[in-house]
Amino acid sequence: MTTTPMTTFPPATENRLAAARQVADAVLFEGYVLYPYRASAAKNRLRWQFGVLVPPSWTTTADEHDFQHTELLMEPRRGAVLAVEVRFLHAQRRTVQRALPGGGFETVPELRLDDRVLVPWDEGTEEQVRFTVPVAELTGDGLEVPFSRPAAEETEPVEDAGGQLVGRLVRRRADLAGRVRLSAQPLDGPYTAQRLTLVVENTSTWQPAESQDRDAALLRSLVATHTLLHLDTGAFLSLTGPPEWAAPAAAACRNLHTWPVLAGEPDSRDLVLSSPIILEDHPAIAPESPGALYDATEIDEILALRTAALTDEEKREARGTDPRAAAVIDLADSMPPEVLERLHGAVRGLREITTPGAPAPYPPAAGEVPVLRESTDPAGGPPGSGFPRPEAPWWDPGADPSVDPARDHVLIDGHEVRAGSRVVLRPRLRHTDAQDLFLDGRRAVVEAVLHDVDGGVHIAVTVEDDPGADIRREQGRYLYFQPDEVVVASTEEDA
Repeated sequence: MTTTPMTTFPPATENRLAAARQVADAVLFEGYVLYPYRASAAKNRLRWQFGVLVPPSWTTTADEHDFQHTELLMEPRRGAVLAVEVRFLHAQRRTVQRALPGGGFETVPELRLDDRVLVPWDEGTEEQVRFTVPVAELTGDGLEVPFSRPAAEETEPVEDAGGQLVGRLVRRRADLAGRVRLSAQPLDGPYTAQRLTLVVENTSTWQPAESQDRDAALLRSLVATHTLLHLDTGAFLSLTGPPEWAAPAAAACRNLHTWPVLAGEPDSRDLVLSSPIILEDHPAIAPESPGALYDATEIDEILALRTAALTDEEKREARGTDPRAAAVIDLADSMPPEVLERLHGAVRGLREITTPGAPAPYPPAAGEVPVLRESTDPAGGPPGSGFPRPEAPWWDPGADPSVDPARDHVLIDGHEVRAGSRVVLRPRLRHTDAQDLFLDGRRAVVEAVLHDVDGGVHIAVTVEDDPGADIRREQGRYLYFQPDEVVVASTEEDA
């Protein structure tokens, strides 16, 4: 069965999809423009890394895919209707042209204005394919929804601060075509659950010329592709935490180049986000985040501070790279101190603790983080407890005067290893990552011997021939190994 995409959903469906769209937007623009938000930055020259569905002809040229395959479980009620919203970016190439004195325009590598520097750039326009279908109609051959986007060219005049025409931006989009296939099959057994299969494909017929590269294929690709699903009555089942009876069926679901998770509020099961980025069920944007920074490989605090530290010339180029990059620059420049302070972190797990018979604490105001009240007991402990409160919390090194990282030692092969000892690093696979493996056999100086609250011992070191060792030592940024990952230098030399 074939159907035609639609532009609007019923209000109730629109409201529910809006609950998941904030996270979906983060997926859509993940990696769209990376810090330092300039087209000239090396990491912004290789564009579009997530959810890219290339034309079928390009899959034989490069190790990329032309489809996403989603499978998940659902328990629809009688008469249930499924709403589907496939979202992606359609890349468009922007060139910069300068106005000529006698009329006409010429293409230039940049156009410098007072507030920005305009440069060539590949932008992304948001696209959607939306439709609804009664779940009862998805059995058998299921549903097929073809879609297409035509080629287009647009121009935007560019004026200087005095209103004089100095150039224009030319944006070109190539045509692309795709298809959404949807089907459902009931599970074996006494349950009403069904396995839902959704496939999003790029069906563009474009054939690359011998001289064309990935940039040409990207103009005809579905970029950052992901799907939102909503059941108006019934529920989806989590693939990571399904009920016991559904665990075998959930394990048999096949997902290629995408991963479906429950979306929306933590207790809801009517929404699913199938994303090219692996997420947990009910993902959410941190409430402290001041806005989209388009670079989820960093945390908001670091990005905000680094962006504020860009030079004026770097900010001019970032503003001319993309409107979204310009918005990030403006956000960082105008961020109030109290908003920036919120980005340093948040405690979400503390709760009020009272002793039996003590008066009930006042409930926290909306948005306030509950904390332990200060003691009013003369002994210094919780009210009415009679127990003294330690002078420092358990996680503070000052809480245990018997611990001294600068003087403590650990025995390794009968030798005392302490600050100042020289060792040879022998990282083990079960403890380490790829970076540690590069240090195998390197000589290092022990800076401290540390004990954690679980009784573990960690040896902080700096590598002897590291040119930045003095800076690391001054800042306390050491490398950490466990006792069975180091050998005393004299022992290693004797061997």
